[in-house]
Amino acid sequence: MVEKSHTTGFWPSLADPFRTFGTRLAEWVAPASEASGDDNAYRISIELPGVEEKDISLSAENGIVTLKGEKKTEREEKGETWFFSERQYGSFSRSFRLPPDADESKVRADLKNGVLTVTVPKAKAEEKASRQVKINAA
Repeated sequence: MVEKSHTTGFWPSLADPFRTFGTRLAEWVAPASEASGDDNAYRISIELPGVEEKDISLSAENGIVTLKGEKKTEREEKGETWFFSERQYGSFSRSFRLPPDADESKVRADLKNGVLTVTVPKAKAEEKASRQVKINAA
């Protein structure tokens, strides 16, 4: 039988549960999203249940779409002999790097049924006309 010492990682460190805490907290506060695209545009769908339009800020700059907002939910229940109240608040921010052919000047966003859909059209590829180049003889 081989004994493992504390230096080989057999026993978890006391800090292990906290190593990923920041990531798990960010995932809880940051809304879930998915990105897709077709021949004409890129789309980013972001789940924002209960978030109102006035609590959302969306910008497109330097090839990056940034969403910022705040979740505010409140729930109260009352009975004859009891009362329950729950509130959740939290700011969130998500950024998405756009592909080089995205036209960030034409970004559009629609909020429907708790889902924000950001549409970024693809820039039209300009056909560059060839031109004759004059050759100077010396």
